[in-house]
Amino acid sequence: MKRLSALLLGALLLASAGAQAEDEEVPSLAGKRIAISMTGTSHYFDVKAFQAQVDEVKRLGGTPITLDAGRNDKNLVTQLQTLVTQKPDAVIQTLGTLSVIDPWLKRIRAAGIPLFTIDVPSQHSLNNTTSDNHAAGRQLAERLVEDSGGKGNILVFNGFYGVPVCRIRYDELTRVLADHPQLKILQPELRDVIPNTVQDARAQIAALLNKYPKGEIAAIWAAWDIPQLGASQALIDAGRSEIKTYGVDGTPEVLDLLRREDSPVGAVVAQQPALIGRTAVRNVARYLAGEHDLPRETHVATLLTTADNLNDVQILRGDQ
Repeated sequence: MKRLSALLLGALLLASAGAQAEDEEVPSLAGKRIAISMTGTSHYFDVKAFQAQVDEVKRLGGTPITLDAGRNDKNLVTQLQTLVTQKPDAVIQTLGTLSVIDPWLKRIRAAGIPLFTIDVPSQHSLNNTTSDNHAAGRQLAERLVEDSGGKGNILVFNGFYGVPVCRIRYDELTRVLADHPQLKILQPELRDVIPNTVQDARAQIAALLNKYPKGEIAAIWAAWDIPQLGASQALIDAGRSEIKTYGVDGTPEVLDLLRREDSPVGAVVAQQPALIGRTAVRNVARYLAGEHDLPRETHVATLLTTADNLNDVQILRGDQ
């Protein structure tokens, strides 16, 4: 496992170095107004991706127009409607439930505004900057299988299947589990919520730990690591060290738990949200400068993070 982690880290370093080397090739955004539309800014990924977009637009000489829907679908729809009338030079939409926002993304494109997205694979987006969520979901599921010995019951948080990245990660979990019939998802699946995600997940897991004695649950899985954080806290409270948790993002609080000797965190796929944000802005700059052959998706590397490679990941992302 240590050799695999070293190889993955090497790939991440190469990807990051390549992105930095492209700085000199990025065209100016002088005189351009770039709308940065956020579903919310309450989560580590959101904050890092948002700030990186703002900083990169300014660094390239442009003016960022910032909008934050506060993780509220109605607010997000209103936000996107506003952009149609404001007519910025480009829009970058970060996250969102595709069925809710796609009609409004279509209207933005119909208004002649170049549309870019982060973690939103919309047909109306010129380019979607994202992690390879298929690979991330598969790696996380395979680690869960390895840690559990391929058998046992799994508690799964599946509250945001309509968000494309969450759907992809969940589907990869079920694909991997199809080859391991002794690992089963307990029904009904759990619903993660917004707001109060940590507290709600903690309470749900605490109640279920009273229902299922030791030996009946092998793992807890979530598509993102905020419910993973609450679940991990519940396991610590109950002293249930035999259960491990799994999620995606690499939120600092989850990584801090991973450092504990008795950590309930089995693994977390760490994303690079700041690099994702900068990359999206650079794609906008290239497009506005006339480079219209951008790929439909730009993938930014992730790393399956365990106690073995935690320090390397934190250094790489600038957490230390």
